[in-house]
Amino acid sequence: MVRELRLNAFAMNCVGHQSQGLWRHPRDRSANYKHTDHWVDLARLLERGKFDALFLADVVGVYDVYGGSPGTALREAVQVPTNDPLLVIPPMAQATQHLAFAATVNLSHEPPLPFARRMSTLDHMTDGRIGWNIVTGYLDSGAKGAGARQQVAHDVRYDIAEEFMDIQYGFWEGSWEEDARQADRESGVFTDPSKVHRVVHDGEYFRVDGVHLCEPSPQRTPVLYQAGSSSKGTSFAARHAECVFVGGNSRSKMAADVARLRALAVEAGRAATDIQVFALATIITGATDEEAEAKFADYKQYVSAAGALALISGWTGIDFANPEVVTASAASSNAIQGAAAAFTASAPGDHRDLDSIARSVGLGGGGPVLVGGPQRIADELEAWANAADLDGFNLAYAVMPETFADVVEHLVPELQRRGLFKMDYAPGTYREKLFGRGPRLEENHPGAARRRGPKTSPSNIPAA
Repeated sequence: MVRELRLNAFAMNCVGHQSQGLWRHPRDRSANYKHTDHWVDLARLLERGKFDALFLADVVGVYDVYGGSPGTALREAVQVPTNDPLLVIPPMAQATQHLAFAATVNLSHEPPLPFARRMSTLDHMTDGRIGWNIVTGYLDSGAKGAGARQQVAHDVRYDIAEEFMDIQYGFWEGSWEEDARQADRESGVFTDPSKVHRVVHDGEYFRVDGVHLCEPSPQRTPVLYQAGSSSKGTSFAARHAECVFVGGNSRSKMAADVARLRALAVEAGRAATDIQVFALATIITGATDEEAEAKFADYKQYVSAAGALALISGWTGIDFANPEVVTASAASSNAIQGAAAAFTASAPGDHRDLDSIARSVGLGGGGPVLVGGPQRIADELEAWANAADLDGFNLAYAVMPETFADVVEHLVPELQRRGLFKMDYAPGTYREKLFGRGPRLEENHPGAARRRGPKTSPSNIPAA
């Protein structure tokens, strides 16, 4: 059966994102990250290629686990310097009509009401093209920089996230009724106070009492992404996420992980198809297989092994400056447990020494690196999607923006020719484009339980 795939561009408001050292390549432009034109040009390129979204990663903190110092990360530009991902979205939205934007924001460092307002503002300003990648953080340096003594324990972070989500649903879905906005010039009433409700929460981690500051935005709740791969993270995603980001090089393991995720969603009262799953991949392509392989060989010359080990040390919370860490257990990690499981003693035998780990992570961040002409890459993507029950891919770059330009020029037409990719965008908000239904959360989603006023199905709720 032909499955129409979805494609996100995976980037970060920084220099070195997933491929460490490639900023040194003479054609790479990632060092222009601090200029608006850099992002506007990228957004226009992606929309020309009918990409579904630009998925913006983020970290709060610096990768200082490697060697016990941030020196390598700073020297190698390992996701530092980095700017706020939310602030580049408005100019990109202004320059496009359909491209959506999914931004990573760490809830552990966010007061609930200001965060709710920022996301509603972005949903208004993008006409409903905003998504939020829910993360709980993994860098001890980030927690300390935000005012905590240290990073909270892994599972406790998800308990905090549950409370935070309940508060956000209260603000986005329940604080303002659909007809609270009157904008009646004759009566002088802009908002009917009886239709705006306080959100009151007195929990273990948050105490909130206030009304949402924004009138309902086109989607109310942004499209919800999540990438937790631990047991606790997967359960959280099954309850809350509409899109899930997965990684790994094994199709069979990914298939098992996706099947478990969808089964947990059903147990939570949702449908298996209520979650769209995106896998990490880096595509190096050209007009022919030979051209793509030549680019790959060229790119590999610029990979920084030290930068790759600094990155994986931050992800796992394990210092890969010590050769003995390959015998460590993933259970010892208070960071990203899925990454720890992939690159320590609990992993298959591919990553038993630091050199192999650095090679695996250095280009593509540890996900599959697919090299070839458009026919070969299309075959690979179709095989991955069918084997692992994937809905699409988050495509990382090796060289910015060349990697994405090559996908637009060479791969997208081949996918379209096979019926694997859309010829044009569907109308509507990001959620409508993804699921072919209304702009609001599905009725079986836990956030929908916070709605007030007459019950209205998502398909016929009027735009705010």
